[in-house]
Amino acid sequence: MAKQDKVTEYQTRVYTLLQQIPEGRITSYAAMSKALKSSPRAVGGALRNNPFAPEIPCHRCIASTGFIGGFKGDWEKVPSGQNQESKRKLLAEEGVKFDANGMLLDKSRWFDDFDVDNLCAGGQRS
Repeated sequence: MAKQDKVTEYQTRVYTLLQQIPEGRITSYAAMSKALKSSPRAVGGALRNNPFAPEIPCHRCIASTGFIGGFKGDWEKVPSGQNQESKRKLLAEEGVKFDANGMLLDKSRWFDDFDVDNLCAGGQRS
């Protein structure tokens, strides 16, 4: 799959927010969508099309339940932009661990302290 050449204003805002998540921490699609006044599906769409991964760390966003992502029961085979096993490996390298079922083990890893006042695109909030 070829990486897209141009990102939208919304994608830029999502990617800017992702850069605020410290290494070794994770957030959820819901937390990002709340900060952006958007929807979790819109955030997921932007992450699925992230042409800058892993430098723009979309691997640090998981389901609000603590599930690493994808479809429960078949999470390792999801054909999303970021392979789930790769996501798990990147997070493990940052110290974020999941159980055999793909659930977050350490709840203290959550991050949602986003600075939405200084996002790209003129700092505008939607």
